[in-house]
Amino acid sequence: MVQKTKATKKTTASGATKKAPTKKAATPSTSKSKKTKVTQAVPGPSTVQLKAGREAPAFSLPNQDGKMVSLSQFKGKKVVLYFYPKDDTPGCTKESCAFRDGMDEIRDCGAVVLGVSGDSVDSHKKFAKKFNLNFPLLSDERKTVLQAYGVWKEKSLYGRKFMGIERTTFIIDEQGKIDDIFQKVKVDGHLEEVLGELDIMP
Repeated sequence: MVQKTKATKKTTASGATKKAPTKKAATPSTSKSKKTKVTQAVPGPSTVQLKAGREAPAFSLPNQDGKMVSLSQFKGKKVVLYFYPKDDTPGCTKESCAFRDGMDEIRDCGAVVLGVSGDSVDSHKKFAKKFNLNFPLLSDERKTVLQAYGVWKEKSLYGRKFMGIERTTFIIDEQGKIDDIFQKVKVDGHLEEVLGELDIMP
């Protein structure tokens, strides 16, 4: 009698039956796409240094009513061009109201007043209306005129550095040339400084 030998099955790596991996269904992303906030680049500090005797840089800017005002339209008059940091802040309000209150004396000297800051036309309109300002406030949101007059500078407050307007006043003569420059203006007594300069101008 022949005894049958039961063959032993060997499972080898090559012969093993593998199950195909189950593919997971793609799960739709639940994260919302983030909107990229576009911010306007802040220009660097102005390197311009204007001096008395130079031609005042020409400009055209909108006033508080949205009407364009150009320096050239004041040829034949003296111009008090003052740059201030921000509408409706204590120092700027005091300075602007001083010019408002001294307007009769300024006009007697044959001069006009123009205020300039980086605030919007709408901000200027509210500021002028709130304090009954009787002269144009010009809006330079792009900082082009601030740069041209050298008043856009790096400032420091409580150890924090930032870009801003250095309070400055230019006195421009009837021919459009700079007669005098008041830098880092102290608000108290500034109107009297300006009137004194206007009075001695030929």
